[in-house]
Amino acid sequence: MPSSSKLSKKEAYDTKLCGLLDEYDRAFIVHADNVGSKQFMDIRRGLREHSAVLMGKNTLMKRCIRIYCERTGNDTWAALLPSLVGNVGIVFTKGDLSEVRTQINKFVVGAPARVGLVAPNDVIVPAGNTGLDPSQTNFFQALNIPTKINKGTVEIVSDVALIKAGDKVGGSEATLLAKLGIKPFSYGLVVQQVYDQGSLYSPNVLDITDDDLMSLAQEGIRRVAAASLALNYPTLASIPHSVINGYKNVLAVAVATEYTFPLAEKVKAYLADPSAFASAAPVETSGGGGEAKKEEAKAEEPEEESDEDMGFSLFD
Repeated sequence: MPSSSKLSKKEAYDTKLCGLLDEYDRAFIVHADNVGSKQFMDIRRGLREHSAVLMGKNTLMKRCIRIYCERTGNDTWAALLPSLVGNVGIVFTKGDLSEVRTQINKFVVGAPARVGLVAPNDVIVPAGNTGLDPSQTNFFQALNIPTKINKGTVEIVSDVALIKAGDKVGGSEATLLAKLGIKPFSYGLVVQQVYDQGSLYSPNVLDITDDDLMSLAQEGIRRVAAASLALNYPTLASIPHSVINGYKNVLAVAVATEYTFPLAEKVKAYLADPSAFASAAPVETSGGGGEAKKEEAKAEEPEEESDEDMGFSLFD
């Protein structure tokens, strides 16, 4: 049987967790491997204004959430249960999800390579002078790292991939990295899932901007319009295109026949005598101002070729 002290701690934890479930409606599931107590204190201090960090045993968190859902009838938080696996915690928040995630990612600290640790990323030792004396060359030779002696110190000839992601760190690698003062790994809370009012999704969704959504919506509208036009099936997306295409067809008939209507009259007049819609070109005069006149003529050229100066618009 658990002691009274353990029971009281579990009851206090349940009270705290249920209070957070009542107060917040958004949260992050975060992975917390290799995060130290000092780092946790910094994270809590940095997020205190709008968020709360809760860690605990997975079985206890699951039990508290299940009982809370049964007692309150609010089963939206039950979406968290499948994600409470491994060394994870919950960051409850009232702030903007993207901004809070950015703040969480700021609390990352470098860590040395320890013997037996599984490398989370590749480790590459850069070429250059190490500052070590020639008596330290045995470490480099044991790891097949090409070196040379330069001005009484060991110099690495070229970049070397020392450890691959997923490999365990050996004693020689850890000793060498420590001698070189390299902290190849970094640790912090890693956001795994985002919870928002009953929905659970990947944190990559937070990278989607309003411009991305707008471009996706426009692309969808274009595809619907194209399909509608190909199938001769009118939709809100295709109606503007259908109206313009219909106008073009009627205009083509009017130009090819004697039939006319107000919008077609200007087109017919222009086709019959384009010169009537052209402005008179600037006259070049001799004298010292000739070059200035040429520059003025060039500057006015685009205006002469615009549709407005032709005196008509297709939709007047």
